[in-house]
Amino acid sequence: MDVDTLCYLQDDGTPLGELPFPPEKLVSGYRALRRARHFDERALVLQRQGKLGVYPPFRGQEAAQVGVALALEKTDWLVPSYRETAAALTHGLPIATTILYWRADPSGWRFPEGVRILPFYIPIATQIPQAVGVAQAGKYHGENWVVAAFIGDGGTSEGDFHEGLNFASVFGAPVVFVVQNNGWAISVPTEKQMKVRRVASRAQGYGIPGVVVDGNDLVAVWKAAQEAVERARSGGGPTLLEALTYRIAPHTSSDDPGRYRTEEQTEVWKRKDPVMRMRRCLEYLGVWDEQRESALVEELETELLAALEEADRSPEPAPWSIVEEVFAEMNPDQRAAWEYLQGGMR
Repeated sequence: MDVDTLCYLQDDGTPLGELPFPPEKLVSGYRALRRARHFDERALVLQRQGKLGVYPPFRGQEAAQVGVALALEKTDWLVPSYRETAAALTHGLPIATTILYWRADPSGWRFPEGVRILPFYIPIATQIPQAVGVAQAGKYHGENWVVAAFIGDGGTSEGDFHEGLNFASVFGAPVVFVVQNNGWAISVPTEKQMKVRRVASRAQGYGIPGVVVDGNDLVAVWKAAQEAVERARSGGGPTLLEALTYRIAPHTSSDDPGRYRTEEQTEVWKRKDPVMRMRRCLEYLGVWDEQRESALVEELETELLAALEEADRSPEPAPWSIVEEVFAEMNPDQRAAWEYLQGGMR
């Protein structure tokens, strides 16, 4: 990592110095981290079994997502791209709803009341201006919420990213822009996307802070995000937070990363695994062991199986319901499709 990269843990989990959180808080953070990993592992199995649609795994990026979500209050908003399932789960999205969402089931498109998460954004970077809009809406209504908006390194090459940052800067919007720099925009490496070494350096052009953090270090991400959230909530405006990480898994469950990157590169990053890194930190501090780990895994599996049963009980969606969920009122083309599907399926 660069000298200007915030980092608290070595690759083997040994603390580099005094940690900013007490042991009990670090344990709660690890539990959220391990919960995200467990879901991701099981989601890939479900996808292979035909029980999920195309799924974007996040293995290796858990700390970059969970650390930010842990820094938010329940009243804050999370604006994800398509890979932020770990952040969404940590911020309160039920597992059953998450399963239904990745099944493309309309009943998974309505998030529960009080869960302040916008739907996963598939179009690249369109969430950035909208996140700023949510932040500004909070200011207009006298709310003190902060918005955390996620994007990948490839998405920072889109115009929406720059327009959103400029607007947020000018109006002091309470937003934390989180760039998960995982080294690849699908098959295009970061060095072929931009000439600057770090995405965070672009923050200077908008007059906002740019922070680079070791994205595989939960403690570092959590602390950096906490400071950015506090700055936004106190009226200090937006922050651009770049988390340096790596996508161990394929881009999606239908991707073959072996066509564009080497296994040797992936193996290097596996040794920086954020989950194992945090676990070893807790073991070093004497607050975690194999017995606690086994109990946690059993607890997580029980939770997931219960959520899977709940999702399986959801009624089969009617084919025409997919048209009903696009806009509050159907336009002529949608109504024609809706009527056609109803006439042909009933």
